[in-house]
Amino acid sequence: MTSAPAARRASDASGTTSLTWLPPAWGRVTRRAQALRVPIGRFAMTPRGLLTGFAVVHGLYLLVLLPTILAGQTQGDLPLYRLWAEQAKLGYWPVIDMPWVYPAGALAPIMAAIAAGPYNYQLGWFVLMVAANLFAILALTGGLRRRSGYRAAWYWLAVQVLLAPVSMLRLEGFAAPLAIAGLVLLLRRPAIAGALIAAATWIKVWPAAIAAAAVTVASQRLRIIVGGVAVSVVIALTVVVFGGGANLFSFATIQGDRSLQLEAPVATPWVWATVLGLPGSEIRQNYVLATREVAGPGAHLAGDVVGLLMPISFAIIVLLLWRARRLAVRQGRLTSALEQRLILVASFALTAALIVFNKVGSPQYMLWLAPIVAVGLVVDPRAWRRAAGWLAGVCFATTLVFPVLYMPLIDGDPFAAGVLLARNVMVVGLFVWSVVVLWRAGSETVRERDAAPLPAPAVAIAGV
Repeated sequence: MTSAPAARRASDASGTTSLTWLPPAWGRVTRRAQALRVPIGRFAMTPRGLLTGFAVVHGLYLLVLLPTILAGQTQGDLPLYRLWAEQAKLGYWPVIDMPWVYPAGALAPIMAAIAAGPYNYQLGWFVLMVAANLFAILALTGGLRRRSGYRAAWYWLAVQVLLAPVSMLRLEGFAAPLAIAGLVLLLRRPAIAGALIAAATWIKVWPAAIAAAAVTVASQRLRIIVGGVAVSVVIALTVVVFGGGANLFSFATIQGDRSLQLEAPVATPWVWATVLGLPGSEIRQNYVLATREVAGPGAHLAGDVVGLLMPISFAIIVLLLWRARRLAVRQGRLTSALEQRLILVASFALTAALIVFNKVGSPQYMLWLAPIVAVGLVVDPRAWRRAAGWLAGVCFATTLVFPVLYMPLIDGDPFAAGVLLARNVMVVGLFVWSVVVLWRAGSETVRERDAAPLPAPAVAIAGV
């Protein structure tokens, strides 16, 4: 008689794994699921299938938000956004009349969402987010015509689910689609790409990392710069004309003296010091910034250290990128495809540095990395597949930390702190991985087929 393990390994005539070891009812359900997998997969790779998935994801969001919308309330950061928008309608504008935590371009979505009135602010924001995500999907798929971008588009939809509810309730939801479009168009329409990346940077600063990578490597860097400068001049002149010149760059300094935020990777030792009850360590509320921070021996010094390490890491990554480009030029293999691959991995490394060496660790920061990975799945899906998987795990762990386990984490719960630790280790590991990729790309022994090798992120993570 065949043993259960042998039955599990058996294969039927069609080549599918035998399910005889399962209870009959379970076996029937599993066989039906296997039979549907291929047609569902084919349908997902069609325009109708992708748009159906898009509608389902956003329809579920609408159902969840419907009670809030009907009550005229807001969730996430939107209460603060609505307050700023209402103040602006009364004549007291962020940036113009006061220093502001965000760049001036963030006013565009914040003010657009109040077009239908303060009561409908949540609905207005949701409609804008649907439009922004549709823009990202169309950019990744070339207007639904480029089938090679469908997996990337599905990945972007998956990120929206994995980072729920943060993905639909933060300004990153507008900066990220602009960054996606900029990366997609970088080599074909460099001036437009530069304008899109600049617009994204004027909403949230992180896309400046993409701009730095592109200007370092791209042969058409002048056009990228022209597009970016054009948008920046328009925004800056608008602020100056309306009297906000003194506050134009206030976003860069307004939070300089804050303490380590609870979720930041650098705060992890003090989180665990609090969990273990070490003297002087605590998790406390910052009422001014409405966030939780850590305190304890050395915490303030650690904040100062990462403040120095961030620009240092930026300089090192840019040097590694220039080194890889110079080697490619010397070996006569600098093609547009190689430029694109180098820009992507350097953008990832620079953006990850903004997270790893940061006193703040907000959950929406994972939306800084996801656009780069999504475009990577279009450009070189084989190379970016594992990174995409690791980042998906990071996004899931991030949502577990906030909002699911956030209150236990504040109370020093070991399990919640363990999830945060795992998330931060994965983030640091992905950063190390990207730096290793750049180092290898600039090594003298690199061959053309290894021009921008992307080793498994697990190797880097295991070494953290």
